Amino acid sequence: MGTRRGTNLPRMGDFNQSVILEGIRRSAAGLSRIELVDITGLSAQTVTNITRRLLDDGVIAEAGRTINGPGKPRVTLRLVAESRFSVGVHLDPALITVVLLNLAGQVVGRRVQPTADQDPQRVVAAIAQTIDAVLDESGIDRGLVAGVGVAVPGPLDAEKGTVIDPPKLMGWHRVPLRSALAEATGLSVTIEKDTTAAAVGDLWTSRSKAGGSFVFIYLGTGIGSALVRDGEVVTGSSHNFGEIGHIMVDPDGPDCACGGRGCVEVMCTPRAIVEQAVAAGVFDGDGEASDGPHAEDMDSRLTRLCERASAGEAGAARVLRRSAGYFAVLISVLTNVLDVDRVVLGGPFWDRLSDVYLREIPGPLRLRNATRSVREIPVEGTVVGEDGGAVGAACVVLDAMLTPRASDLYLDD
Repeated sequence: MGTRRGTNLPRMGDFNQSVILEGIRRSAAGLSRIELVDITGLSAQTVTNITRRLLDDGVIAEAGRTINGPGKPRVTLRLVAESRFSVGVHLDPALITVVLLNLAGQVVGRRVQPTADQDPQRVVAAIAQTIDAVLDESGIDRGLVAGVGVAVPGPLDAEKGTVIDPPKLMGWHRVPLRSALAEATGLSVTIEKDTTAAAVGDLWTSRSKAGGSFVFIYLGTGIGSALVRDGEVVTGSSHNFGEIGHIMVDPDGPDCACGGRGCVEVMCTPRAIVEQAVAAGVFDGDGEASDGPHAEDMDSRLTRLCERASAGEAGAARVLRRSAGYFAVLISVLTNVLDVDRVVLGGPFWDRLSDVYLREIPGPLRLRNATRSVREIPVEGTVVGEDGGAVGAACVVLDAMLTPRASDLYLDD
């Protein structure tokens, strides 16, 4: 999908500005006004008026002239990356990650700290302090910060900006995170599900993948998903799309708290993978308790498990291959229902599992693909990296500012 087309209706100035900004942002070399007229469908006068305003605001700049045939040289317009910034926060039950992005989506500041205390008031204070530290280190004018995006585990009340009893954040019962953090920082705050934010980050930072559809599967402390169609993330009617923890992937699996058995929650999460490795005796020679992983060592055990599998240890490799098989079942359920072009996997635990999963998932997924006679469904890793939740949250802010929405075209009576 290329740049969206604008409309010459006079009331649609904000939408048209977004169309122009998106076109310039997605062009690495920049675009001339004539090229913007061509790709957006806007009139030359509309393009001239909007680009003049953006030049005055310092959001874009003239970046040289090119000669292309007869007539006057064309002036190339490029985004001024340092003209605006956004802050992204990922609140994971184990870690708080804060990043600072410029208008081009590049990370220019970063801090990570443990979520040492899950008390909501202390977490909000810790996030605010970390944001202040990142902004102080960057030396930028806070007036250039468009806002703060926060990626959190669901479920959410998007309208109220409230976090509602996420299963792995103890004591978070209807916490008004948006208003509390806005008061603590003095900045505009947007709350988004971590899975949705990560998908926005992947969509926003990858110029080559602007179109089509994909399902994003997020490997964090929990497992979630997001859906992208026609360049936009589908959030669902309550803004809580992607709660997939209780899809069954093994009918003979262990009991789940939901009353079922063999759910994603007890088969596919990093904790579940480590528990399977413990049960298989992978860690028996380590001199550690073998009755299951505790919160403080689950992360390190998963790392060791992946390292051992990579080194050729048969037991560790078997556990990860079996885990990939469960993921293939999950992915097939989602792709068969959602009918997407591809699958993207990401999240803070993705890098460690990526080699095995990218090798093991495509085969069984192909067998379960209801449309296999028509097409293959590629499985890819995210382009964002391990900070996908925080980067995605910052991209949510930039996306709201720069990306045109079809809903912006609706006219009030």
